[in-house]
Amino acid sequence: MSTATPTDKTGARTEEAADVITGARERIDTLDDRIIGLVQERMAVSAVIQEARITSGGRRVNLSREMEVLGHYREALGKPGTALAMTLLELCRGRI
Repeated sequence: MSTATPTDKTGARTEEAADVITGARERIDTLDDRIIGLVQERMAVSAVIQEARITSGGRRVNLSREMEVLGHYREALGKPGTALAMTLLELCRGRI
């Protein structure tokens, strides 16, 4: 029989801290769900752009645009932003 307490699950040493952590984690879970939804929306919009580009005789990927996206994320979030942008670009266009 387990006698786990809220502090066991959160790593906190007090009930008060455990309550703060639990509430913050719920907020993070909500934010993650929103982020996932936005990424999925971005993927759908990207597919529309790629289809229009390919249908018009262009290439699937526009590298100069991708460089703009990388720069935007890097400016906003620093070096980890570049990695995040690369992941988003890969999700939206697939591997080249």
